[in-house]
Amino acid sequence: QVHFVESGGGLVQPGGSLRLSCAASGSIFSIYAMGWYRQAPGKQRELVATVTSGGGTYYADSAKGRFTISRDNAKNTVYLQMNSLKPEDTAVYYCNGDPKGGSWFSSWGQGTQVTVSS
Repeated sequence: QVHFVESGGGLVQPGGSLRLSCAASGSIFSIYAMGWYRQAPGKQRELVATVTSGGGTYYADSAKGRFTISRDNAKNTVYLQMNSLKPEDTAVYYCNGDPKGGSWFSSWGQGTQVTVSS
């Protein structure tokens, strides 16, 4: 199984931007889909965005038009560019992989905290 380390979170004012990175312990070239999830206090983990090995993307309604997911297979890294951040984007952000299009890896990283506040 591939393990992931998320980074890039922090405190940002509403309307600001952050770029999250997810470094994989091994190759992501053959992983069908990579995704970003988030979990806000008291809420369940929710899917934010995914990108397939073919470049296809999916965004949750809350992320459409503001977030951009990308993957760099050569660097074994996945990114989430977040613009026009809102207080409701405050959460711990996690990445994970779906190797064959059926289920995500069972192990999750520590995540990276994103706090949007003035």
